[in-house]
Amino acid sequence: MIIVYHPSMRESYDGTPAGAPRRLETSIEILENHGNYELVIAREASEEEILRAHTAEHLRKVQRESESYQDERLSLMASLAAGGAIMTAETAMRGEPCFGLLRPPGHHASAASYWGFCYFNNLAISLLHLKAVVLIRSAYIIDFDLHTGDGTIDILGDDPGFIIHNPSGDGDEEFLADIRDRLDSSPPVDIIAASAGFDQYEDDWGGNLSTHAFYEIGRLMFDFARRNCQGRRYGILEGGYNFTDLGKNVLAFCNGLQGK
Repeated sequence: MIIVYHPSMRESYDGTPAGAPRRLETSIEILENHGNYELVIAREASEEEILRAHTAEHLRKVQRESESYQDERLSLMASLAAGGAIMTAETAMRGEPCFGLLRPPGHHASAASYWGFCYFNNLAISLLHLKAVVLIRSAYIIDFDLHTGDGTIDILGDDPGFIIHNPSGDGDEEFLADIRDRLDSSPPVDIIAASAGFDQYEDDWGGNLSTHAFYEIGRLMFDFARRNCQGRRYGILEGGYNFTDLGKNVLAFCNGLQGK
């Protein structure tokens, strides 16, 4: 399975929890030492690709924001996350599961604004790229982050081809039942994608889901993709702030996404 990331993402880029040093270390260490995973280096997104989801003023604002941080890397990191998301989606279109181990996260970035540690909406940019190059017309988006992906809804919510589901439920059983019920009632789509937020974890901010639940989410996506969209499925990292356990949770989700 392909994991898209960039070595620069191991570094700190701002003062937020998402940009903190060592946030991705356990994920990289675990996946690098797992024979089933190949790490591929992300590329930057072009302005044309970013502007499919965001206004020109939004793009310029992110570029100006970078200048306010001492290391001046924020806009580069945001561009790498968006470009890496496109690479992740393109890999999935070949029927190969893929995960974007990327930061900054993106699902709180709307067409013209951002908050919640996000700058560009990586998932929306990736799906609009696939649509622009006429690879898809529809997609099922599952956002299992602790927080609703308001930016994704803002950018994609008016397009009838995109189904956006932010599941809920107390504990593994209710949460997974909500996902299962909605997937079972979904029409066929061209691809399924996840905004994969691991802050629902029982030892993270959400205090709600076990590591096994993340495996089951991936497995539900695998089963859905096999039935409804020719095996096309991928995930993009959003939240997850228990740095010690993030790696095992990402691994669990990716194992499920592979159907293992």
